[in-house]
Amino acid sequence: MRIASDQPDTAMKARSSNHVSRNLDEIDLKILAEIQADGRITNVELAKRVGISPPPCLRRVRALEEEGYIHGYRGLLDARKLGFDVTVFAAVHLSSQAEADLRAFEEFVRAEPLVRECWMLSGEVDFILKCVAPDMATFQDFVTHLTAAPHVRNVRTSLVLHNSKYEAAVPLDVKGRR
Repeated sequence: MRIASDQPDTAMKARSSNHVSRNLDEIDLKILAEIQADGRITNVELAKRVGISPPPCLRRVRALEEEGYIHGYRGLLDARKLGFDVTVFAAVHLSSQAEADLRAFEEFVRAEPLVRECWMLSGEVDFILKCVAPDMATFQDFVTHLTAAPHVRNVRTSLVLHNSKYEAAVPLDVKGRR
């Protein structure tokens, strides 16, 4: 099976911004579920699990990749075992919501290795960041850097005490899908 890059290209991003570019049939959904469960599955095993032969299975996987349903393949690592003992959510409020300022903040965040996720929100908070750090001193240094970034009005942080659920997969089995 071909391994797609972790960062979709511009054309793929444009296609994947549509809600659904085509109707997915039961086999497509089975393929997506199996790949989510095991990104290292071989095409032969995938085909067996979804009930089709390997050549059409591979064609379907490639089509799902090209249409942006599959953004990439990666291993999920244990941050704590790798020495990143601190996980913090940072709520960032900007002093300006002008498009150029929002984009500048997004560029700033993309360059910060401690920021693992960045979500633009509606409401009082402009962005929520999920950050990891090896220790509180490192995270505090990052917060000092973050608060000094252009157009940052304030930052509120919440230290993660415990994670009750971590599910990186999309819930394909939820009823009522369009």
